[in-house]
Amino acid sequence: MSSLQVLALTNNAFHGRLPPDAGERMPSLMYLYLGGNNLTGPIPATLAKASNLTMLSLANNSFTGQVPSEIGTLCPQWLYLSGNELTAGDGDGDEKGGWEFLDHLANCTSLQVLGLDNNNLSGTFPSSIGDLPREIQELYLGHNRISGSIPPGIGNLVGLQSLGLEANLIDGTIPEGIGNIKNLTELRLQGNRLTGPIPDSIGDLTHLLKLDLSGNTLSGSIPRTLGNLTHLTWLNLSGNALTGHVPREIFRLPSLSSAMDLSRNQLDGPLPSDVSGLVNLAQLVLSVNQFSGELPGELASCQSLEFLDLDGNLFDGTIPPSLSRLKGLRRLNLTSNRLSGSIPPELGDMSGLQELYLSRNDLTGTIPEELEKLSSVIELDLSYNHLDGGVPLRGVFANATGFKIAGNTAGLCGGVPELDLPRCPTARRDTRRRTTSGLLLVQVVVVPVLSVALLSMATLLGVFWYKKTRPVQAKITDDATADDDVLDGMSYQRISYAELAKATNGFADTNLIGAGKFGSVYLGTLPLVLPKQGALAAAAENVAVAVKVFDLRQVGASRTFLSECEALRNVRHRNLVRIITCCAGVDARGNDFRALVFEFMANYSLDRWVKMRSLSVIQRLNIAVDIADALCYLHNSSVPPIIHCDVKPSNVLVGDDMRAVVADFGLAKLLHEPGSGGSHGDHTSSSGTSTIGGLRGTIGYVPPEYGTTATVSTHGDVYSFGITLLEIFTGRSPTDDAFKDDGLTLLEFVAASFPDKIEQVLDPALLPVEGFDDDGDDGQVSCSSDDGGAHISEHECLVSAVRVGLSCTRGVPFQRLSMTDAATELRSIRDACARSAAADEHPVGTE
Repeated sequence: MSSLQVLALTNNAFHGRLPPDAGERMPSLMYLYLGGNNLTGPIPATLAKASNLTMLSLANNSFTGQVPSEIGTLCPQWLYLSGNELTAGDGDGDEKGGWEFLDHLANCTSLQVLGLDNNNLSGTFPSSIGDLPREIQELYLGHNRISGSIPPGIGNLVGLQSLGLEANLIDGTIPEGIGNIKNLTELRLQGNRLTGPIPDSIGDLTHLLKLDLSGNTLSGSIPRTLGNLTHLTWLNLSGNALTGHVPREIFRLPSLSSAMDLSRNQLDGPLPSDVSGLVNLAQLVLSVNQFSGELPGELASCQSLEFLDLDGNLFDGTIPPSLSRLKGLRRLNLTSNRLSGSIPPELGDMSGLQELYLSRNDLTGTIPEELEKLSSVIELDLSYNHLDGGVPLRGVFANATGFKIAGNTAGLCGGVPELDLPRCPTARRDTRRRTTSGLLLVQVVVVPVLSVALLSMATLLGVFWYKKTRPVQAKITDDATADDDVLDGMSYQRISYAELAKATNGFADTNLIGAGKFGSVYLGTLPLVLPKQGALAAAAENVAVAVKVFDLRQVGASRTFLSECEALRNVRHRNLVRIITCCAGVDARGNDFRALVFEFMANYSLDRWVKMRSLSVIQRLNIAVDIADALCYLHNSSVPPIIHCDVKPSNVLVGDDMRAVVADFGLAKLLHEPGSGGSHGDHTSSSGTSTIGGLRGTIGYVPPEYGTTATVSTHGDVYSFGITLLEIFTGRSPTDDAFKDDGLTLLEFVAASFPDKIEQVLDPALLPVEGFDDDGDDGQVSCSSDDGGAHISEHECLVSAVRVGLSCTRGVPFQRLSMTDAATELRSIRDACARSAAADEHPVGTE
């Protein structure tokens, strides 16, 4: 044990106490990962004897007592003690009690991360926190019982990127000096007892991605300087005592993409037309304020909205029919306002709507039958208005528990028997029904002779028979029932359900080539007759295609369809999957139907190739370069830039020529930055959003920062690419069962053996090659040669490729390579390795 350097036992069921002499037994220890177990008792002070310890994670256990002051003498890079039962502060005002270890950390310039959140730390906020090294990047003290005010010295920590002080008992004001922390990307102060105004200096934090000040008692107006936060994706100021108008500058932040929650304040004034600038926002919550005036039609420009909560205000006027253009909206809450007029029938076109709350307003007229089309609605509340007329019978209205209509005193009738409403007399049918019935009556009266009608019917049947017996010619056509707004601006022409059914043999199981959370993929054949697709010329023969059919019963499937359309409609790159056409219509049963048609990649996905272990080093490098080029294009050359959010081998397809293309843009996020009209660098496009209420991505490939923030970034794509790169060369996925047994992650598994023992982690298929001798003398040249390029051994090639993977997966997002740098390095490695292979086949002097 004395020579042990890495001990990783995370996420197991170990229990009991650590030996008091743990540090003395393992003096050479550098990395200690014991998080996610059931360990109890105090943290041994002897861990300080392991003087080389740079990574110490004891998070998510049940350690008790105080943090030993000796731990501070280690000067680790990462100190994770979160999620335990550690204590500090004696309750008698002694701010030093249990916080002494901070004094020792003051001179540790190597300290990057300090995690003490979710413990039982109490007492006054120690002023020594401001003495921590300026280089510290992440500080987490949330979910404790720390009291007192935030020390002004917090502004000295100019290297901080993430600061979490949420859910404590902190009072006083937010210090102006917090604006000195220019690199801050995440500031969480919610759930405290903070008072006073929001300081203008927060507007100086121009790198900020997430700002959460909710659940305090902050007062005054929202500062206009928040409009300077042009990278902000998440803003939560709810549950305070803020007053006045919301500055227009905030509504002009297209970077806001996750949520803007200003609810439960005392904000007033009209909702300005500038709200149209929130084109990427998923959640807008303005509930329980004093907003007034009419709802602006410009809300319809917020095409990314999924949740719109405007309840508990003083809005008047009518409900804008243009809200129906929000196709991705899942919840619309207009309860408890002063809205009048009728319910717009257009709301029935919002096929993705799951919750519609219009209660406690002054709405009049009948309930539109068009609302029967809202097949996804699980809650519909129309109660306490002045609605009259017949209650529809189909859709959500067929189940009396699915909607509420109580308190409408004007006289509703009809509906399902469970409502116990009076039957509707003929005279009380709505105007549209009376008009339709009247027209039918007129038609009956004015038809003079029955034989004329029969003759007309015979003529129509003849025409129908003629059309049915004509040869059926496959053509790309707009489905008559397709939703034109969904695909507005698409550069390809749509196809009908019938044509796709024919192309896939009725979506037969024998044509099924893949399945996922939101649908299935079928192999099909279609003729190359696509007038809007310039890359394809008309041809007589059929071509193989992949048809991705979305299961619209799954929550989020419709949104995923829209995301893929939005992401792929303007991108053109040889390493991005090419969309051929799409279908947005109804199936043979009249149900909504959504599908995308892609080029078929005959060699399926990269994860199959990784499992088969048949790829050569050069093939793996070629594929890695292809993926890197695709992501580099998305981050830097696409307008707007795109974050893929789900990079992994199963989302990389391989063609006949072994060309790799990145696919599946269902989680992709577009970045609409101010002034975006050209190329964007990796660091200037580092904002985005994650799914509300969950991670965006796949377990094992999701970057660690996504677990603590609701934002996504290009750095996150880089991390996922890095894991994919390690998988390509190790042959192991991050969810491999072996890692569960060992308590390691793929990243830890590789890092522990890099670079001296790299052969222990590489794909065994790569090992029976020359170049793994300890002395490195494998007969290959590692210098400039006559052809003007560098040659490297295959061993060096593999080490270099893995080094890129590790550089892409650094824990601190801003320390990772950019995709531009990663692509450049991998291309250099590939080219040098290829030259070496060619030199082996044709050594100098043999020709």
